[in-house]
Amino acid sequence: MRQLGSPNQAFAGDRGDADPQVRIALAAVADDPAGYARAVAALCGARLLLPIAPDPDGDLSAVQVTAADGGTGLLAFTGLDALLAWNPSARPVPCTLDEVAATAVETKARAVVVDLAGPASLVMEAGLIAELAQGRRLVELEDGGFGWLYRAPDVPAGGASC
Repeated sequence: MRQLGSPNQAFAGDRGDADPQVRIALAAVADDPAGYARAVAALCGARLLLPIAPDPDGDLSAVQVTAADGGTGLLAFTGLDALLAWNPSARPVPCTLDEVAATAVETKARAVVVDLAGPASLVMEAGLIAELAQGRRLVELEDGGFGWLYRAPDVPAGGASC
């Protein structure tokens, strides 16, 4: 479990409702060849809820689950309804997908599992998590393909130097 800092203030006042478009994208994964990438792209712009629980020291930390093969997965939920369906006593922390991915990298989780208890779940694994943890966003291009949106490097005041 990772000890968490302050919640993302961009989500102050958030009521925990899922974005209907994100849920539609997750539900369409099985029926659309581009569905997985489209769902990840939708999640890149969404608010997610990271469940937290007390660790053995009493500190609140991100919750991980363990697969039958021993690998760990960090959980995230698209809405409070999905989080409460999984565990009614879980405490939600609103965050972005890149924050979830960074937590997964830090805790050495092998996967991020979105909406474990449904209504439709999605699993993201190490290579994708590493890209997302760097703040990159998967975007759908006009031609129907997908690409990575990168943050521009910080440019010093006065312009760029060559």
